[in-house]
Amino acid sequence: MAAPGRRPDISSSPSPSPAGAGASGGRRLLRTQTVGNLGESIFDSEVVPSSLVEIAPILRVANEVEATNPRVAYLCRFYAFEKAHRLDPTSSGRGVRQFKTALLQRLERENDPTLKGRVHQSDAREMQRFYREYYKKYIQALQNAADKADRALLTKAYQTAAVLFEVLRAVNVSQSVEVDQAILDTHNKVEEKQKLYVPYNILPLDPDSTKQAIMQFPEIQAAVYALRNIRGLPWPKDHEKKTDDKSTGKDLLDWLQAMFGFQKDNVSNQREHLILLLANVHIREVPKADQTPKLDDRALDAVMKKLFKNYKKWCKYLGRKSSLWLPTIQQEVQQRKLLYMGLYLLIWGEAANLRFMPECLCYIYHHMAFELYGMLAGNVSPMTGENVKPAYGGDEEAFLMKVVTPIYKVIEKV
Repeated sequence: MAAPGRRPDISSSPSPSPAGAGASGGRRLLRTQTVGNLGESIFDSEVVPSSLVEIAPILRVANEVEATNPRVAYLCRFYAFEKAHRLDPTSSGRGVRQFKTALLQRLERENDPTLKGRVHQSDAREMQRFYREYYKKYIQALQNAADKADRALLTKAYQTAAVLFEVLRAVNVSQSVEVDQAILDTHNKVEEKQKLYVPYNILPLDPDSTKQAIMQFPEIQAAVYALRNIRGLPWPKDHEKKTDDKSTGKDLLDWLQAMFGFQKDNVSNQREHLILLLANVHIREVPKADQTPKLDDRALDAVMKKLFKNYKKWCKYLGRKSSLWLPTIQQEVQQRKLLYMGLYLLIWGEAANLRFMPECLCYIYHHMAFELYGMLAGNVSPMTGENVKPAYGGDEEAFLMKVVTPIYKVIEKV
């Protein structure tokens, strides 16, 4: 990240080229005659243009820390401006030129005042000092919190710390200053925890969420416990599967993601979706909770019947047998049913407009469920001589790129 200085031509220049500010603040940014005074409404409300959505978290952090350290907030906004220019150097996106102009005007006004209030002699040292203080005040102090409110604050603090480090690293690079090893170690801890403390809709499903009130309901525990039964599943060779499945929180939807290449956020959404479906039916079937949370088979069958009602009609209409084959070993039946339901919801969640063509979804599911059965049965492909795999591969986001997108493009031309 370059320090604040000369304003780049946001209409056509290939990349920002501000002069270094150093300790003295450098030259003020120059405004061309074509720039109007649009005010701060676009920026302050964080109505970020769709082509610049990646900078929204940076601007949120800038607003959050401004009262504590205006200079750090300024550096966050300047980094956001640079990143916006890299994302759309010609300002061709809808609302991008106006957004850049409003942000640039604010940077020009705030450079000198925030520079005077800076504690350290350089922006790099200021960022490092603030990062250390933020970690101590907002993360270490909340790490042992047990209630939901504090947990939400901790989740937000990890996200903020990650953005602050991104800005810190850019400032240090621009001023040729190495980041302290202690800060790098702290950032590694933040990265690890950030993978656990993630935003959620209703259910906090990370490994540290077991004490949350909603996770204490027996029906929720029963559904979560059932989904985390990954015993006997054949994981891909290149998949980093730890032996302690309970600590990592791996479940059946993680396995489906690894095998079929579904998107991470889709997996998170459908995991919560499936748990709530099962829990709602379970509490109706078993109003009196048992001491040992176990998903009731009646609840499982009721949800499965509802999900696959249309698929079975499709099979009957075409005179085909469904791909919902169940194992002969009774202990594996529940796991197989959950895999079939999870697969259907993951396909539905990523199908976009294809979900308005139910016969298309049935066709996709029919073949993928058959592949699922083949993988679990250990079938060998006659073409490759290896175990059966999805026809389109199973790389990251492969389902969207190699199944949904091609079908959508064909339909688009019709």
